[in-house]
Amino acid sequence: IAMNAEGYLYTSAHFTAECRFKECVFENYYVMYSSTLYRQRESGRSWYLGINKEGQPMKGNRVKKTKAAAHFLPKLLEVAMYREPSLHNVVDPAAP
Repeated sequence: IAMNAEGYLYTSAHFTAECRFKECVFENYYVMYSSTLYRQRESGRSWYLGINKEGQPMKGNRVKKTKAAAHFLPKLLEVAMYREPSLHNVVDPAAP
């Protein structure tokens, strides 16, 4: 995902400077993503990645960090822990 100079989100097949976002985690575990390339000219406020109620992407310069449209919850991945095989557990197929 990337953000262009007008603040619109788009998908990109190649990683460019517009694809770089800064991840910010709040104390309530919400995550926000701000563009590292673009921000407001006068105030210097960052442009945030946001999705409205209908699931449509919002312009980055319209999204504020206090709005719910910019808050995302990270999905926890299940981690599978595997034990290394031991030579004592190897079964010899030639053994009766």
